[in-house]
Amino acid sequence: MSGRLLILALPGLPAIEPGDDLAALIATALQRAAADDDDYRTRPGDVLVVTQKVVSKAEGRIVDLRTVEPRPEAVEFAARFDRDPRQVEVVLREAAEVLRMERGVVVARTRHGFVCANAGVDASNMNEPETVTLLPLDPDASAERLRVRLRESTGVDLAIVISDSFGRPWRLGITDVAIGVAGFEALDDLRGQPDTAGRLMHTTVIAVADELAAAADLAAGKASGHPVTLIRGAYLPPEPSDAARRGARAMVMPRGSDLFP
Repeated sequence: MSGRLLILALPGLPAIEPGDDLAALIATALQRAAADDDDYRTRPGDVLVVTQKVVSKAEGRIVDLRTVEPRPEAVEFAARFDRDPRQVEVVLREAAEVLRMERGVVVARTRHGFVCANAGVDASNMNEPETVTLLPLDPDASAERLRVRLRESTGVDLAIVISDSFGRPWRLGITDVAIGVAGFEALDDLRGQPDTAGRLMHTTVIAVADELAAAADLAAGKASGHPVTLIRGAYLPPEPSDAARRGARAMVMPRGSDLFP
């Protein structure tokens, strides 16, 4: 651990459209940025944090609300809370399980296992009118594809985090978290290791991938138009050989441990 963290929002990425080669566009933006600032020249141990919005757009995970016919439940809920019934309908379609519908928010469990507001359906930062994005079908697979393609184009094995904004049940405000991870273990399990006083830690598991996602958002900002961020200097737990421990899926709380089922 160097005690020094470098976080750089990547400039020069164009607006992403469905079908775009996101990895190629990122590689080109990195090359151009490095020509002006050598800090953008990638090196082993670097992490690229990529927002869900651009991944979803490149993968075509977009819904035109003009094509959506809302069910009566969506219409009734939307009328009570001044929401768009078509967007509520999309949320209900994306939800594997609806946990609560209250105050205009649908708290749902997605097919990925994430518990979040509105099943990850989002209309923010969309230039196209009456459109929303959905979460990638498999964010970990999306992260791995970006990792492979960027390794081919840059010659560097970069770690990848796909980030999205989530709320927290115990605190106000949102923060970015990792929904896709490739190239390192998302959790750093310190249980059984001594703390600074020599006492063994019994419950400490650090959400490294979430911390990287939040750090990237601090540098890039929500409305900056910089959906990719380069982070250097972070400790990355080695990628596990056990497939069950790979990716952001390893961070999903088991139902038996969930205090808010």
